[in-house]
Amino acid sequence: MFKSILTKVVGDPNEKELNRLRPIVEEINALEPEFEKLSDEELRALTAQFKAQIAEATAELKSQLQERRRELARETDFYYRERIRIEVEKIEAEVRKVEEELLEEFLPRAFAAVREASKRTTGMRHFDVQLLGGIVLHQGKVAEMKTGEGKTLVATLPIYLNALTGRGAHLVTVNDYLAKRDTQWMGPIYHLLGLSVGVIQSAAANPDLGSFLFDPDYPATDDRFQYLRPVKRREAYAADVTYGTNNEFGFVYLRDNMVLDLS
Repeated sequence: MFKSILTKVVGDPNEKELNRLRPIVEEINALEPEFEKLSDEELRALTAQFKAQIAEATAELKSQLQERRRELARETDFYYRERIRIEVEKIEAEVRKVEEELLEEFLPRAFAAVREASKRTTGMRHFDVQLLGGIVLHQGKVAEMKTGEGKTLVATLPIYLNALTGRGAHLVTVNDYLAKRDTQWMGPIYHLLGLSVGVIQSAAANPDLGSFLFDPDYPATDDRFQYLRPVKRREAYAADVTYGTNNEFGFVYLRDNMVLDLS
């Protein structure tokens, strides 16, 4: 009862947040006629342009970061190592800040590009509610969606946007089937936009088994693995986008921290 009264007095915070985001959705929708006229090559070129802008804006900071990391690797004195480590963390934060500002700037055009790529490859168009979900996820918040509201399609929006930094964007799902299925379903969208897509499957004792890259030209002998070309796990993780399960991502992290040889 108190919650109901409070909502009437101050309003629903979720509705306020959605109202704040609706102008962004309107901006994305306004771009649709323009993006419908672009060729596949022009759509793909947008990805290269976005990446180039990020690389140019962060080039000097990343150069400083590499130099500090080299100094950290050479330094043996604990006191100076700590000072350099703090500098490294500060520069890393500055790089992140520049990237985040650019991604916010790119968001409307990036989402419009994903929507157009989806229409051409899957026949599915992101609706306004899905655009809202994508914006919320990009902002690091929780987007609660019901069964059938298109969560798989929604995820392509923030995944594409964040993959532009070159750091790799990971989508975590609950089982191998969904990770593989979603890669096969959504892979054509990323592929049209010039991004590589990997998927990690559980592989028991051999971690190099069960790793694939989406490749529409690969002639899979097993229909269950259509468009999935087997690769080493390192290559799947090097993709712009990587699908996998929480268990696999977690175990890979543990394996990486147990190795004695960096090769």
